[in-house]
Amino acid sequence: MLDIVQEPVQQYGNRSHQAECIPLGRYPAYGSEIERDDPDKGLGFCSASIRRGFIRKVYLILLAQLITSLVVIVSLTADNRVRLMVADSTWIFLVAILIVVFSLVALGCNEDLRRQTPANFIFLSAFTIAESFLLGVAACRYAPMEIFMAVLITASVCLGLTLFALQTRYDFTVMGGLLVSCLIILIFFGIVTIFVGGHMVTTIYASLSALLFSVYLVYDTQLMMGGKHRYSISPEEYIFAALNIYMDVMNIFLDILQLIGGSD
Repeated sequence: MLDIVQEPVQQYGNRSHQAECIPLGRYPAYGSEIERDDPDKGLGFCSASIRRGFIRKVYLILLAQLITSLVVIVSLTADNRVRLMVADSTWIFLVAILIVVFSLVALGCNEDLRRQTPANFIFLSAFTIAESFLLGVAACRYAPMEIFMAVLITASVCLGLTLFALQTRYDFTVMGGLLVSCLIILIFFGIVTIFVGGHMVTTIYASLSALLFSVYLVYDTQLMMGGKHRYSISPEEYIFAALNIYMDVMNIFLDILQLIGGSD
C-alpha cells in the first residue's frame, strides 16, 4: 500500500510568499518631482531667469526715462533765453499737461495697452517727454546749482532706498492700502497749501511728500523684485513697473528741489 505524503499546502496570504509592503510615506507623490511647491514662483515668476530678465528690462526702460528727463531739464534751464521762452509758452505747458494726464490714465487703466507692443512704448515715450517738459518748467524757477544739488541728492537717496528694498527682511508690499490712504491725505493737504501758502506750510508739505514717495519707491521696488514678498507684479507689466518707479523718483526730485532751492 502506497503511502501518500501530503505536502503542506501554502495558503494564500502566507507572509513568506507575499511581496513586502512599501510604505507610501517614504516616497514622494506622483509628479512631485515635476511640480514642486516653490513659494518663490508667485504671480508670474516661473523661474529666476524670467525674473532677472524682467528686472533688467524695467531698469533699462527706467534709465532711458531718467536720461530723457535730465536732458530736457538741462536744455530748458541752461540758457536764460530758453527760460524766458518756456515761461511765455503757456499753450505748450497746457498741451504737456493734457498729454501727461491722457497717457497716465491710458497706461494705468488699460491692462491690454500696457502689454501691447509698440503701443505701450509709444504712450510711455509721450508721457516721459511731456513729464520731462513739465519738470523743466518747474526747475526754471531755481538756480542751476540748486538743480544740480537736487539731482545728486535724489540719486543718492534713490540708490540707498533701492539697496534697502533689496536686502531688508521687512515686506513693504503689504502696505499698499496704507500708502494709498496717505497719498489721498497728501493730495488734500496740497490743495490746502495752495490757498494757505506760507514758507513753513510749503516746507512741511514737501517734507511729507518726499517721505511718502520714498516709501513708495521701496514698495514699488519690492513689487518688481517678487521673491518671498507677499505681493509681486507680473513680468508682463514691465511698462507699469518702470512707470511707477519713474514717478516715485521724479516726485522725490521735485520735493528735494523745493526743500533746498529758493525761487529766483
